[in-house]
Amino acid sequence: MKFRNPQIPFGYNGAVRLLKNIAGAGVVSIVLAGCGVGSLMGGSADTTAQLAQTSPTAAQISQIQSTALPAIATQCPPIKVRRGGEAVFSYVNNRVGDAQALKYQAVIDGQSRNCIVSNGLITVKMGVVGRLILGPSNTQNDATLPVRFVVERNEIAVFSQLYDIPLTVTPPDRSAEFVKVVENVAIPYLGGENIIIWVGFDPRS
Repeated sequence: MKFRNPQIPFGYNGAVRLLKNIAGAGVVSIVLAGCGVGSLMGGSADTTAQLAQTSPTAAQISQIQSTALPAIATQCPPIKVRRGGEAVFSYVNNRVGDAQALKYQAVIDGQSRNCIVSNGLITVKMGVVGRLILGPSNTQNDATLPVRFVVERNEIAVFSQLYDIPLTVTPPDRSAEFVKVVENVAIPYLGGENIIIWVGFDPRS
């Protein structure tokens, strides 16, 4: 199965912060040509041209050849928001669906990932950006948001972790943005596996 590069729909400020966290300040390895900066932003002609002009040294070529996996493994698995996990709501006295009883809602605006492929592993760095929005019945300016990342390999979870993200809204603002990045998640890869990364709110945990 060939992995696809998802489009990233979130706002400019959140995107910049998330991409800085995901990509870091290091030089992009030639091994990551299939899942580097271009895949994070959806790709561009300028970025592709810059990567095409990269001239590896003989030592780099030798190293790549010695650790290379099948061509498909040089691309990052897609990252998607789990259906039903796009938003989370909190109501006064469990008055679900009553707009006037809404304390807050939180939404996921976008997600991204980056990969390093070596020695039978895909090591993933993944992140999400979202917002906390206060409702009319809010009596406090903070909340803890439950965000779960899951990596599935052939429909079996090989990584699943819940992260509680504390967030405070500073008056007079009525919303605040969050960014969560998870690093160094290693996924065994032999070739041909169906790998997908899921992220979303998980208030049931």
